[in-house]
Amino acid sequence: MPDVAAVIDDLRDESQELDALVRGLSAGQWAAPTPAVGWSIAHQIAHLTWTDEVALLAATDADAFAGEVAEAMEAPESFVDRGAEELAVLAPDALLARWRDGRERLEAALRDAPAGTRIPWYGPPMSVASMATARIMETWAHGQDIADAVGVTRTPTARLRHVARIGVRARDYAYLVRGIKAPDEEFRVELRAPGGEVIAFGAPDAPQRVTGPLVDFCLLVTQRAHRVDLAVRAVGPDADQWLDIAQAFAGPAGPGRAPKRGSGA
Repeated sequence: MPDVAAVIDDLRDESQELDALVRGLSAGQWAAPTPAVGWSIAHQIAHLTWTDEVALLAATDADAFAGEVAEAMEAPESFVDRGAEELAVLAPDALLARWRDGRERLEAALRDAPAGTRIPWYGPPMSVASMATARIMETWAHGQDIADAVGVTRTPTARLRHVARIGVRARDYAYLVRGIKAPDEEFRVELRAPGGEVIAFGAPDAPQRVTGPLVDFCLLVTQRAHRVDLAVRAVGPDADQWLDIAQAFAGPAGPGRAPKRGSGA
């Protein structure tokens, strides 16, 4: 089991790294488009703000969160965008302050949660460590959109292992939201971290395998890059299919990103 406090520490650090990237941006840059169609940098931070606040509600008031889920079910394709739109109109300083406040209160709630706590969510309930991992994943993914928008190349960190882990654990969910039966057998996933170490999931002798750089796999499962632009490879037809549909996030299947180069890669 992951060290819960260490995962929450990584969530704090991931958020602080993104904070450092956006806090010096001009108002014009906050309005700049990102690779997510229709979303500016303000929308990206607004989405993180909204999700942190909803996660805080889930962690502290399950009944009130159930009302949020009911509203989401009435408009499953638009409720996430609506949350971002409502907050993106704030002035950059006000939005940044609100994001900081929400994420700090969520961090405190996660640290204070009793052992064994299960937090309700839009999918299955999550442990505290899983909720923190999900927030790391989203913060990193939306941070990638912002980095792309401002032309910054981020240095990969060890925190990417959390993104990869949730991407692997969400394998069957990616099939479910597309109405496809998930494979019965697990896959072996072996990913090369920037330092050269291998981060692995699944049985070593599994015949179907996925290999590649850790950062590329994270870009794939967060749908921040198209498969043909990444050095992630599959052995076996089921593993190959998964790389076309993988998603590490809850909710409907995402549209993904268009390839930057031809499909002959």
